[in-house]
Amino acid sequence: MALNDEQLERYARHIVLKEIGGPGQQKLLKARVLIVGAGGLGSPCLIYLAAAGVGTIGIIDDDTVSLSNLQRQVAHGTEDLGRMKTESAADAAHRINPDVKIIQHQERLSAENALEIVSHYDVVADGCDNFATRFLVNDACYFARVPLVSAAVGQFEGQVATFRAFETDAEGRPMPNYRDFIGDTPAPGSVPTCEEAGVIGALTGVVGSLQALEVIKEITGAGTSLAGKLLIYDALDTRFRTVRLKWDPKNPLTGESPTIRDLSGHAA
Repeated sequence: MALNDEQLERYARHIVLKEIGGPGQQKLLKARVLIVGAGGLGSPCLIYLAAAGVGTIGIIDDDTVSLSNLQRQVAHGTEDLGRMKTESAADAAHRINPDVKIIQHQERLSAENALEIVSHYDVVADGCDNFATRFLVNDACYFARVPLVSAAVGQFEGQVATFRAFETDAEGRPMPNYRDFIGDTPAPGSVPTCEEAGVIGALTGVVGSLQALEVIKEITGAGTSLAGKLLIYDALDTRFRTVRLKWDPKNPLTGESPTIRDLSGHAA
């Protein structure tokens, strides 16, 4: 797929990068990325993926825009109050790049629809705000063999990880996934929500942008994948650190004696 004159100009700063170039930009134009959640993380991730020329971007969210969202969810504006987030996010993406195809999934991800939706995409970027959905996305990506770039924030700290659990490492062990990182689902109320604990708005911009960058790397093959590692950003100390994740032989999804064979265990 040859780039036309407008695309050559629009993506010129990508094309001159030896790690991306014309072939990498063509990969972006052909790629399909699903963003789970059009909120604080999904907003900057969406904007930068659209600007980068990712050809098809799906957005799944069943919520509407509220005034308290606007402190960090930069894909939405005051005039969007009450609108479906997928609608205002799609408009924001098209203002940046009208050639990007946006697919709106105005529904919650569930055990019934997750595998069908995820399997239509090349990469999933998860920025949702609850553990149940995070575990569901993790498992769906594993069964669909789709790379997952997961991001999360809390007050002044954020983290990004890439999971390719359907692959094995140099020793033949499964690559780590979200279940290796978190373990069991935290008990309800044990981890305060963003609404309860608060979050600095600009933090979501930093972490959501990092998430978009890791998605671009997964698509183009540029640099070193974050798969198997966790990137942690401490905003108060202005400090980044990367830790290596380990596969847990007791992981119910990819362990030595897996008990999760499908998504039925996620049914409400």
